[in-house]
Amino acid sequence: MPAARQVLLCSVTMQLLLQSLLLASCLRSAAAFPKGCYPSEEEGLKTFRCSNAQLTEVPRDIPNDTNKLYLDSNRIPFLPRDAFRDLPLLLELDLSHNAITSVESGAFRGLAEHLHSLDLSSNRLVSISKDAFSNLKAKVNLSNNPWLCDCRLQELIRTVDLVAGSSGGITCHSSVQEEHVGKAFLQVIADTDFCNAYKKTTDIAMLVTMFGWFAMVISYLVYYVRQNQEDARRHLEYLKSLPSKQRRSEESSTISTVV
Repeated sequence: MPAARQVLLCSVTMQLLLQSLLLASCLRSAAAFPKGCYPSEEEGLKTFRCSNAQLTEVPRDIPNDTNKLYLDSNRIPFLPRDAFRDLPLLLELDLSHNAITSVESGAFRGLAEHLHSLDLSSNRLVSISKDAFSNLKAKVNLSNNPWLCDCRLQELIRTVDLVAGSSGGITCHSSVQEEHVGKAFLQVIADTDFCNAYKKTTDIAMLVTMFGWFAMVISYLVYYVRQNQEDARRHLEYLKSLPSKQRRSEESSTISTVV
């Protein structure tokens, strides 16, 4: 019996030790997460929620097996390069209702293969390069941002796959043409090709620049010829004022020099 009791005591002690280690591990993990962020499981998918957590940047300690990431309703101002590179299994990313004004090229690098939903609605985006979404196959929501309607936005819209029904929320907060302000962008580009207009403007500017350089070269050549003619005339007048013999010698020298 004493031996059995000792075995039982050891077993209970081991169980308590394992539970303590597990609890300590969980507490350390929880402490590593930003305040207001917590992991969960939704519909069989590992989820990490940081909604309304007063974040001013993308957290660094997000579990790398996360499938759904909610960073909505925070104060994140921009997305740096490789912001989500350690999340190879990410399927959904919600960045809506933040203060995002810029997205660096490569911000979504590493998400191209798996990400199928990206929400950037209700931010402060005015303009983004299409390169920021390079190779991204996700459905993207870009509605309710203060967009500048120009060639850059036109190229972006042609590059990304918009969430169904979200295109009407992409409106011109400002535009290169005043009459487009307040209108849905897809409605505007049905009648206006911003990129073609930009190309024409660029071509005209290039022609004007080339013409300016050409005019400068011609002006210099004309000035150079006239200056030489004036110098030659003055020299001939000087020769005429010399005695006959010296004048002939100088004229011959001048003619040979001109030739």
